[in-house]
Formats: sequence, C-alpha cells, structure tokens
Amino acid sequence: MIINKDSNLLILIGPTGVGKTNISTKLAQKIPDIEIISADSMQIYKYMDIGTAKPDKTILKAIKHHMIDIVDPSENFDVIKYSNLANDIILDVIKRGKIPILVGGSGLYLSSIINPLFAGPARDIAYRESLEEEAKTHGKKYLYNTLSKIDPISASKIEPNDLRRIIRALEVYKTTGKTISHLQKISSDSNPKFNYQIIGFQRNRENLYQRINLRIDKMIKEGFIEEVIMLREMGYNDDLNSMQGLGYKQLNTHLNGVYTKEKAIDLIKIETRHYAKRQMTWFNNKMKNIEWINLDESNENEVISKIWSRRTGVSPVIIK
Repeated sequence: MIINKDSNLLILIGPTGVGKTNISTKLAQKIPDIEIISADSMQIYKYMDIGTAKPDKTILKAIKHHMIDIVDPSENFDVIKYSNLANDIILDVIKRGKIPILVGGSGLYLSSIINPLFAGPARDIAYRESLEEEAKTHGKKYLYNTLSKIDPISASKIEPNDLRRIIRALEVYKTTGKTISHLQKISSDSNPKFNYQIIGFQRNRENLYQRINLRIDKMIKEGFIEEVIMLREMGYNDDLNSMQGLGYKQLNTHLNGVYTKEKAIDLIKIETRHYAKRQMTWFNNKMKNIEWINLDESNENEVISKIWSRRTGVSPVIIK
C-alpha cells in the first residue's frame, strides 16, 4: 500500500446524482485497503435505503463502509455527533494501515471533518426556556432583532424564523460573553486533524439534471413509495427530521392526500435539482483546494487512474 505522506485522507465530493458512489466503489474494488466513510446526512438512517441511494447490500458486504445505517429514524442526529463519530473512525482506519476515503455531498458533514467544529458551551436550559417564552410573547422576529444587534454576522446567516439557531446564538453569547460567529471563526482557523486531499466530481448541468430525473424514476420503480409506506407503518411519523428528507417529504405529502403521485415525483425531481445546485454553491464558497474532474469528459477507468495517481504520485498500474 502506498499512502502519500502529505494527504492521509482522500475526500471525494460532488452534487447528488453525479456518480460519487459508483466511482468510490470501483476504486475500492481495485484497491482492497480502502474503507469508505459516508458523508451523507440521510444514509445514516436505518431502513431508509432506496430514497437515500445507499450502495447495494452486496457492495456494503464486500467493501467496508462506515456511517451508514447507524441511527434509528426517530433519533435526532446532528453534525457534532457526525463529526465525533467520523473523526474516530478515520483515525482508526489510518491506525490499522488502511486507506480512509470520505465520500459524500452533505456540506456541513464534510466541513466538520476538515474544519474543527466549534462545539460551544453546554446548554442553559433555564435561559433557553426564557427565550422561548419571549418568542411566544413577542414573536420570533423579536429575538432575531436582538441577535442582529449583538451578532449581525450570525444573524445574516440565520433565517428570522429559525428559532433553534437564534436561541443557540444568544445562549452562547450569554454564557461566554463572545459572539458565536467570533468563536466559530477561531475554530475554523484551527488546523484540521487530518492532512487531506479533495477531489470533486461534476458534470455538465443538462447531463446532471437528466441523471437526477432518471435516478428518481429508478427509485420509484424499485419501491421508494413502498419504502415510505413501510416506515409509516413502523411508526415513523412524517414530522420526524428523517422523514422530512428530500423525497421522503414529498411522498409523505402524497400519502397524506395532498399531492398526486405524479405531482410528488415531479416535485422530488425539481427539489433534487435545486439541491444539487445548492451543493455546488456550497463547495465553491465553503471549501478550498478542490481538484475538479468532469465525469462527462473522462471514462470511468481514466477517472479512477487519475484519482489514484494524484493521491500517490505513482501511476496506478493495478488499474486496468
């Protein structure tokens, strides 16, 4: 095994539907020391397979994957939990002499690995309750305006109706005497735990959107609607965070009698295309030093060879 001493973590990113899973799987099939760590905010949930586009069960058995099927759909899961678990896994993979590859498109999850997270002070339950009462009495906008005066930088990044984040920002300021934006900047300026290399996949917009549409049609044929029905029958209500995920939200609305099946499928396609666009904006604005590869301009073997040669500096002769 050859590991570039300057990059012990390989990160493969790209918008939904671009082909990340296929490339990472083929790479792992040709280089057995690879272990894949998912950076997908929906693949963490058990039982949610079709709608989250998890790798096939046979692939999961053949190739070591992490951060898939680890959380019950009823559980709350956030980026801090993800970061703690994924960081430990990556360190363990490296310690065992294997090659960790982080693969996904969830911007916050990816960012939490390459930029140390600001965990912040412990919750102040009494203060939180007082702020919630203020919001009930005066409205969410009242708390938002309070935050705007204290921390305009954070306020500019938070929606006025996002009460949870507004309360957290005010809580941090009360507890530490410093704004959360200031503390987050200090944290983001810290050195990451890993030396890493980021390779991004992209496609021409028309091709990507066509792939997204075809992918969703395939999900429906494979039983996406039936999967949502099963989850509902298991007691997972549509107000859970997991059931508000892309695709699940629209199908739940259909099953509640609001949308026709055709309308729900059309909305899933539209929202998925919008999500892909937001992902690319995130990558371009929030992540640095990405080496982009256009998958419309290279065949699969060329892409795999290019990835491995960039990582090791050695021509990957094992890739035929």
